[in-house]
Amino acid sequence: MPDAPIHTPAVLLIGASRGLGYAMAAEFLKNGWNVVGTVRAGSSRTLLHDLANAHPDRIEIETLDITRPEQIQALRERLSGRMFDVLFVNAGTTNPDPTQTIGEVSTEDFVALMITNALSPMRVVERMADLVPPAGLIGIMSSGQGSIADNESGQRELYRGSKAALNQFMRSFAARQAHTPLAMLLIAPGWVRTDLGGPEGRLSIEESVPGVVNVILNKLGRPGLEYLDYRGRTVRW
Repeated sequence: MPDAPIHTPAVLLIGASRGLGYAMAAEFLKNGWNVVGTVRAGSSRTLLHDLANAHPDRIEIETLDITRPEQIQALRERLSGRMFDVLFVNAGTTNPDPTQTIGEVSTEDFVALMITNALSPMRVVERMADLVPPAGLIGIMSSGQGSIADNESGQRELYRGSKAALNQFMRSFAARQAHTPLAMLLIAPGWVRTDLGGPEGRLSIEESVPGVVNVILNKLGRPGLEYLDYRGRTVRW
């Protein structure tokens, strides 16, 4: 009998054009995984495009703006019939003036950030969950600033609130999956020097992302939801 084909694990990585997302795509590739990564439609050439050119049989690029439900649906239809060992949503932004208190934030900025950081990632999870097998993993990039218990300094109040909301929504999703062996994960990558984290971040991308991917790989096969940092340490809710 011919040998069974070797399974190459695959990740669907939402938000992979730059920063942490791109670095995660490269790290998964290093670990022997195939990657389908998303960029926004109309994006100029990104590092992910360069990675795909170098590894055309291992990297695929799809387009998605997670704040557009019709684009989420269109991507789900394009991926029909495929399965991914991991679905990971890497998405997040902050308001134009993150120093504002919650009472100073405009309604427009509040709504925009909650849609991007809390509602849209969960829409992706809900719509793409059936592309992940029961023994797979669904994860989202959260933040240590989403921890209510650890908030002893305030600051970046709207961003903190959006990530805390995301964590709560993911806990609700996990409660509905409690009867399954699905692994679920919220990750705090640390304060990283990116466009979002700013130049004063304590960690480089190279110090954070290998740990993030390692935490994901170690979580596979462990059912239920955990909130962990890039070293695999539990973050208080």
